[in-house]
Amino acid sequence: MHASELLDQPDREAVSVPIPDPLTTATPRRRRASLPVISVAISIVALLSGSALFLSGYSMGRQSAVEPGTPGDEGMAFQPFWDTYHTIEDRYAGGPVDREAVVQGAIKGMIQSLDDPYSAYLTPDQYQSNLQGISGRFEGIGAEIATQASDGSQGCATLGPTCRLVIVSPMGGSPAEKAGLRPGDLVLATDGVSLDGLTVDGARERMRGPKDSTVELSIQRGTTSPFQLKIVRDVIQEQEVESRELVNGRVGYVRLEGFSDGAAADFAAAVKGHVDAGRRMLIVDLRGNPGGYVTAARTVASQFIGSGPIFFEEDANGADIETDAIPGGAATDPSIRVVVLIDRGSASASEIVAGALHDTGRATLVGQRSFGKGTVQQWQELAGEGGAFRLTIAKWLTPDRHWIHNIGIEPDVAVDVPVTLGPGEDPVLARALDVVGAGERPALGGP
Repeated sequence: MHASELLDQPDREAVSVPIPDPLTTATPRRRRASLPVISVAISIVALLSGSALFLSGYSMGRQSAVEPGTPGDEGMAFQPFWDTYHTIEDRYAGGPVDREAVVQGAIKGMIQSLDDPYSAYLTPDQYQSNLQGISGRFEGIGAEIATQASDGSQGCATLGPTCRLVIVSPMGGSPAEKAGLRPGDLVLATDGVSLDGLTVDGARERMRGPKDSTVELSIQRGTTSPFQLKIVRDVIQEQEVESRELVNGRVGYVRLEGFSDGAAADFAAAVKGHVDAGRRMLIVDLRGNPGGYVTAARTVASQFIGSGPIFFEEDANGADIETDAIPGGAATDPSIRVVVLIDRGSASASEIVAGALHDTGRATLVGQRSFGKGTVQQWQELAGEGGAFRLTIAKWLTPDRHWIHNIGIEPDVAVDVPVTLGPGEDPVLARALDVVGAGERPALGGP
């Protein structure tokens, strides 16, 4: 059993941490808890995914059992809780009392009271389902999802008239993409049943399902009237790293789909391969990447930053922790030009990397403003059949101490992307090729 610290990602319908909207901190921290848990630290910076943990790689810390029970000095504060519990147990006459269900409901209520879209309780079945996403293989429609308030801000907690489920990005080649689902689409209902009252995890459960089954989504696109979209679910297998040559082999291109530890290692190898081949211009594509583990973000950013801070963490107690670059990155030579592509689907761990390369002047950011996920979550698996909960335990900041939460990172070179693109058209990549080959890079801006 384990708990995990993560930077949560936007939820992926087909992958969740997302379970984020997450990353693993370099130095796991333990805190006193009054719940019976087995703690193992895993930090994630990622958006939540729709079907399972989108954190496919994690590092484990030392296990430590935490003593259950109410602390003596907090007895009066908890007395109403115990009065209610024992009254239900002793006097409820509506039928047998399922003790596990009552306890799980109490935990769920505590987490929901925080009104934090990135903190959540999962039943044992939901937790195990989420863990399946660690492998990067799951069954669903293949779309990253998040919540969006009526004012356009990200990260509201409970779906309803002022809080909608939004498609951040359909995954490449997924059933969602093939069916025509687009970034920015609002999902109002599944199979004719409204999503109102659900959390993003509950909505994700509705959208997941076995291969070859069909889900009908009620979609609102812009100001048009809602329409129905049927999508046949399939098995989704993440391919987290794509590497190729561009412009007759002069430019190295590496696309990163997620931030598992395995993906970070593959990414480092791909960058090294381009540098060893003599390429002095590199494009890193983080578009649609909802995040993953902190350790992976550190590894990726360290390929370009030789020393100094990659990001900072601030916890609930005011502790300030600096995470520095890992020496020996393949492309730390400043003569190697680097461009990073971002968009609204670039979240959490992607933003750690983009923010670090931006603040250090190591790369030019091209594309659209990123998602804006600046917090770290920790998973804790409860003892017995208690399931697990995900709790926001820190916020992270860029090297220049910008907190990008609900703001995002503005690109140095903004590119408007038409709603409809022709085959092979990619205006963001085309602009990046111009920038990486230009004599003078644009002046860096930032949040």
